[in-house]
Amino acid sequence: EFHRQAARGKTDPERLVEVGRREMRLAQMNELERLESGLPWLATIGSVSPYVGLFGTVWGIMNSFRALGNVESATISLVAPGIAEALIATAMGLFAAIPAVIAYNRFAYRVGNLEIRYQAYREECVTLLSEHAHSDFELGG
Repeated sequence: EFHRQAARGKTDPERLVEVGRREMRLAQMNELERLESGLPWLATIGSVSPYVGLFGTVWGIMNSFRALGNVESATISLVAPGIAEALIATAMGLFAAIPAVIAYNRFAYRVGNLEIRYQAYREECVTLLSEHAHSDFELGG
């Protein structure tokens, strides 16, 4: 961008630095948006899965109570299938939620670190660009 502006005869150092800063900020925003694009899905899976498991748990226990209500004497073989269904539903919800939450936290942390590094790099580039633009301006282009 610096060379393109200079080729057009626009050699105001402050303008060149500001254009460079804006272009780098835009590139950083685009990259962070791309990196964060999958995070909402992980967050949704991590937060909804336990509720799906809980719903299955309630459903399985309701089936167990329904089976108990239809007989005179209760046996373990009568309530065990509903309780097993409830436990399986709970396990499935946790099986989906736990890895999703771990992945979300890991990727969100890494994106945050990258953002900090991008900002530091951007500021370093702006400093170098400013020095270069001002030295070219002082030397007459």
